[in-house]
Amino acid sequence: MKERLRILIVGGYGTFGCRLCRLLADQPELSLLVAGRSLDKARAFADSLSAAKAAIEPIRFDRSGDTRAQLQRCAPDLVIDTSGPFQVEDGDPYGLVRACIALGIDYADIADSRSFVAGIAAFDAPAKASGVFVLAGLSSFPALSFAAFEEMAPHFTRIDDISAGIAPSPHAGIGLNVIRAITSYAGKSVPVVKNGRAVTGLGLIDRMRMVIAPPGAVPLRSRSFLLVDTPDLALLPARQPHLVSIFTGAGAEPALLQHLLRWAAWLVRAGLLSSLQPFARTVHAASRALAVGEHRGGMFVRVRGAGRHGQATEHAWHLTAERDDGPFIPVLGVDALIRKCDAGSRPAPGARAAAGELTLADFEAGFKRFAIASGIRDASDRTLPLSLYRRLLGDAWEALPPAVAAMHDVTGESVASGRADIERGHGLLARLAAAMVGFPKAARQADVTVRFSVAEGIETWTRTFGGRTFRSRQCAGHGRDAHLLAEDFGPFRILMALVPEGGRLTLVVRGWRLFGMPLPRSLAPGGNVHEEERDGRFHFDVEVKAPLIGLIVRYRGWLVHDGPGLAR
Repeated sequence: MKERLRILIVGGYGTFGCRLCRLLADQPELSLLVAGRSLDKARAFADSLSAAKAAIEPIRFDRSGDTRAQLQRCAPDLVIDTSGPFQVEDGDPYGLVRACIALGIDYADIADSRSFVAGIAAFDAPAKASGVFVLAGLSSFPALSFAAFEEMAPHFTRIDDISAGIAPSPHAGIGLNVIRAITSYAGKSVPVVKNGRAVTGLGLIDRMRMVIAPPGAVPLRSRSFLLVDTPDLALLPARQPHLVSIFTGAGAEPALLQHLLRWAAWLVRAGLLSSLQPFARTVHAASRALAVGEHRGGMFVRVRGAGRHGQATEHAWHLTAERDDGPFIPVLGVDALIRKCDAGSRPAPGARAAAGELTLADFEAGFKRFAIASGIRDASDRTLPLSLYRRLLGDAWEALPPAVAAMHDVTGESVASGRADIERGHGLLARLAAAMVGFPKAARQADVTVRFSVAEGIETWTRTFGGRTFRSRQCAGHGRDAHLLAEDFGPFRILMALVPEGGRLTLVVRGWRLFGMPLPRSLAPGGNVHEEERDGRFHFDVEVKAPLIGLIVRYRGWLVHDGPGLAR
């Protein structure tokens, strides 16, 4: 019988360690040593894994103590360090690494400290001599970010700009050690590349804005990302010596927390504070007190440069995590590594950064266990125009039923006709709202005609229901509304995400504007809006209702194209 693989998880009951244990608990061939300074906490967490198929053993382990003696007592085959903070280690930050190499034990961690990950290469020769692998940074940065980058790199003949960022859910419960790491360089110099030169940026001060929007998923709200010090800032320029610029950032929510962090970083920069690190507990408490907003997080990696034919090319990998599944992402690389080791695919001996150690497919296998959506968007210059919905959906376009795809694959003039049932709201406000837009009156099996016209990327939809006509214009959102469908009804603009799911195209309202001014999302019109294919026909179901008003209109029916203009 095959012996269980003994894995020591340092920080096993902490923010990330506990999640790694839960990921690995379904593997009966593993023995998980849940380790930390408190044996009571280790035991309590181990008890919560009573249904685990893996063997669970709580132990006390202090990485600041005699690590060699502690390792000899528990005799693991593999050590995973999830404790950190790797940026602010006192004394020798590599004590655990040295002990593992000396005892012939494989080692990996989820460090995202530039200096720690870069320094791991100094142990390459001893690790090879001992026959063990030592992998640093098997986390979101740099392992996952590199996997995404390497997936996109073949589309480029020259890479000019790389930017990446993490947008944690405000409810993710970021650990104190993570806060300590971030505050250690707030307001201080961070080496970056700008305009093709190695210069310094300002930690938690320099910023960029990005909308994270995997193809076919509901985007995150536009976030500002503040510069954070990651291994990528050193590793990528070393591998891409002609880079013009590079940026890695973190986008906290709510925006107030992000602003407070940036203002505090400016106090350090101005010399009014020597460091934010002494205030790490205060920042940690503030992040919990201000935990408001959607239970969603995300990540992106964007690459710009020249394509195979010299054209301007931009590819961006996007990821969103629902229901606070985001904190599992930093340990999915470790999970993938262990599963590969158990399957007989062990990394080569030596000490190195984990950048490039796993492929994007390795991570995507782990994504399937969670409410995680990811994909790559191609924003390159094109000779032939794509239809509006094709541009917004990207690769998710392929998930549309044929009749739905055909209805939206329009780049010129087109006409569709059919029939619809129309239901109207009965209240005074509902009638006034319907009259303002020009929605049709209630009817059964009314004749419907929709005329599509496209000019400069804007689609005009002229709908006629039983002789009553109303018109709207659709275009791609831009700036903070990027990757959303923007539909204008007079002075109102409704912003919607296009989400193919379950054989349907669902339109999810994400915001609205009046004369360009954003309005409270809590008051936005909404309702169930979807399109599908039935018996080879395009069917639609559009429900429009609003808070305080209720149902305004609902029309559902079918359409078939009877005019030219389809893109082929």
